[in-house]
Amino acid sequence: MNHYPLWKNLLIVAALVFGGLFALPNLYGDDPAVQVSAGRSGKIDLALMGQVETALKAQSINYKRVDMQDGRLLVRLANADVQLKAKDVLTNAITGDYTVALNLAPTTPGWLAAIGAEPMNLGLDLRGGVHFLMEVDMNAAVKQALDNYASEFRTLLRDDKIRYQKIQVNNDKVVISFRSDEFRQQAESKLGNEFSQLKATVIDDAAVPSLEMRLTEVALREIKSLALQQNIITLRNRINELGVAEPTVQQQGDSRIVVQLPGVQDTAQAKKILGATATLEFRLVDTEYDVQDAVNGRVPPNASLYHHRDGRPYLLDKRVMLTGEHIINAASTIDSQSGTPAVSITLDGKGARAFSNVTRDNIGNPMAVVFIESKTETKIVNGEAVKVRRLVPEVINVATIRDQLSKKFQITGLDSPTEAYDLALLLRAGALAAPIEIVEERTVGPSLGQDNIDQGFTSVIIGFAFVLVFMVIWYRVFGLVANLALAANLVFIVALLSLLQATLTMPGIAGIVLTVGMAVDANVLIFERIREELRTGNSPQASINAGYAKAFSTIADANITTLIAAIVLFGFGTGSIKGFAVTLSLGILTSMFTAIMGTRAVINLIYGHKQRPKLSI
Repeated sequence: MNHYPLWKNLLIVAALVFGGLFALPNLYGDDPAVQVSAGRSGKIDLALMGQVETALKAQSINYKRVDMQDGRLLVRLANADVQLKAKDVLTNAITGDYTVALNLAPTTPGWLAAIGAEPMNLGLDLRGGVHFLMEVDMNAAVKQALDNYASEFRTLLRDDKIRYQKIQVNNDKVVISFRSDEFRQQAESKLGNEFSQLKATVIDDAAVPSLEMRLTEVALREIKSLALQQNIITLRNRINELGVAEPTVQQQGDSRIVVQLPGVQDTAQAKKILGATATLEFRLVDTEYDVQDAVNGRVPPNASLYHHRDGRPYLLDKRVMLTGEHIINAASTIDSQSGTPAVSITLDGKGARAFSNVTRDNIGNPMAVVFIESKTETKIVNGEAVKVRRLVPEVINVATIRDQLSKKFQITGLDSPTEAYDLALLLRAGALAAPIEIVEERTVGPSLGQDNIDQGFTSVIIGFAFVLVFMVIWYRVFGLVANLALAANLVFIVALLSLLQATLTMPGIAGIVLTVGMAVDANVLIFERIREELRTGNSPQASINAGYAKAFSTIADANITTLIAAIVLFGFGTGSIKGFAVTLSLGILTSMFTAIMGTRAVINLIYGHKQRPKLSI
C-alpha cells in the first residue's frame, strides 16, 4: 500500500542530484576585481601584466592573482576596499590608451561551468551595480527632424521645378530663399498642403523672397516624445545585447531616462555602449576632383572631405547611398578572404532596394563606409564649463563596387574583433533618436549589497529554524521528514533561480521567506489527516495512505490559487514586484513536489515495510 515504484524513487533521487548541482555554484561567489582593457593603440601583454604587478606591490596591495582573459587583464582581490584602492593605483600607474574599471570575477569551478551550472543573478540592491540618469538632447532631436524636412523640401521643390536659392536650418525653423516672388508663392502653396505639421510664414524684410517653415507646438511635442521613447527602446536593446539581467530602463520627466544595471561594475564599457550614437553612412568616392586640392581648402560644392582612421584623406560625394537606419541585423564575423574582422549587414526591404539600385549604377566605382560617432567635450567659456557635442566621422573602409549589392553584404577595415563586436551590437540595437548625456552616475557598492544579503539570509535562517523546531515538537518523526523536505525545497528554489538565470532581489528573498512558512502547510494538512484517520481506528498503513490521498485536493486548491496570484503579480508588476512573484511561484511548485512526493517517499522507506508500525506523529 505504501510503496513507491522504482521509477518514482529514481525520479526523486535524480531531482535531488540535479538541484544540488545547479545550486552549488552559489556557494562560490565572486572575487572583487579590477579590469584593465586596451583601446586601439593599447596592447594587453606580459609587459603590461608586469607593470600592473609592480604598481600593486609598490603600494603594498595584496592581490590573489592577475589573469589575462579575453584580451583584458583581470586583477583578483580579497575584498571591495582593496579593490577600490587597487583601481586608484592602476589608474595613475597605467598611461596610454587603456581603461581601468571595477568588475566581479566569478570563482565557479570549471567542471560546474562546463555543465552550464552558474550562480543566480543578484539585483542592484544585493549585488551592487550602476545607476545612470541620462538626459536626452531634445534640441538635437528637433534639429534632426528639421534636417529631414529640409531634405524633403529640396526633393519636392526640385521635382516641381520650383527654383530656390538656399535652404537653411535655423534653430526651430527652416528658411528657404527663392529666385522670385512667383516661386515663393508656388512653394508656399505646395509645402503648406504637403506638410501640415509645419507653419509657413513669409519673411517680409528679407533681401530676397524667403519662406519660413516652423514646427507647430503639437509637432514639437510629438518629436520630443518620440525621441524619448525611441531612445528608451534602443537602450533596452543595447542592454539586452550586453546580457544584463533584469535591468531597469524607465522615463523620468519629459527628457530624462533612468537606467539601472545590476551586477555591472565595468562602468566604462556600460557608458560606452549606452551613450554611443554611432551609425554608418555609405558614400561614393568622388574621383572627379583632386583630393589634395580639397585638403588645401578647395572643396568642391558637391563633395565633402573625410579622413580615414589612419589619416588618409578622401573626397566623398555629399549624397548618402545608405544610412544605418535601414540595417535590421548585424553580426561580427571574419572575412573569409582577408581573415580580418568584419561585420555582416542585413538591410530592410526599402534599404535593400535603394542600395541595389545605386550599386548597380556604380559598378567599378569606389565606395566608402563612414563611421560617425557623437562625442561630448567640456570647454571653459567665460569661466563656466560648457558641454559641446560634435560629430566625429571617419572612413573605416574603401572598396570598389564589383557587383550589385542587395540585402546582405559585409564591411571590413575594422581594427579588432572587439571593435567589430561593438559596432555590430550598436547597429543591431539601433541608433539613438537623439544624443544622450549621463548627468548622474551612482555605483552601488558590493558592501551595501552584502549587508542586504546577510540580513536576508539571516531572516531565512530564523524563519527556517522556527519552523523546524515547531515541526519536530508537534509532529516528531513526521516533523523531521517535513523538515528534510523543507531543506530540499530551498535547494530546489536556488537551483531553479540559477538555471533560469533569474534575478534575486530583496523582495525575492521575502518571497523565499514566505515560501518557507507556506511550504509546511501541505505537510500540516497531511499529518493532521493521518491523525484523524488514526483516531477513527484505521490501521497505521491505511491512515498514511488516506492522509496523503484525501488531503491532496485541498493542498492543490490552496497552492493553485496562490500561484494564480503570483502569476498576476508577475504579469502586471514591474521591477521588485516581479522578483517577489518569481520566487513565490517557484517556491509553490517546488513545495508541492517536496511536500507530497518527497515526504511520502521518506515515510514509505521508514514505515512501508512494517505490518503494524507505531507512528511517531
